[in-house]
Amino acid sequence: MGKPVILVSSVTYAMKARDVLFRRGIKAIVHRIPPTAATGCGYGVYVPQGTEEAEAILRENSIRILGRAEWEASP
Repeated sequence: MGKPVILVSSVTYAMKARDVLFRRGIKAIVHRIPPTAATGCGYGVYVPQGTEEAEAILRENSIRILGRAEWEASP
């Protein structure tokens, strides 16, 4: 099973998302993921717990979400 990653459009939005979530007490880690047409430049925010809540918080704070993916980390 992969990690739930919230996809955002740039590294800037990924860092903003991480900071917004940290302020709300939610652990979030910025991840570089392979860029595709769907993922833009290829950045996402891994939220180990509470991904649904995290997405809602990001939307409330005007952070554009491209979608969600299960990211398989390489060993």
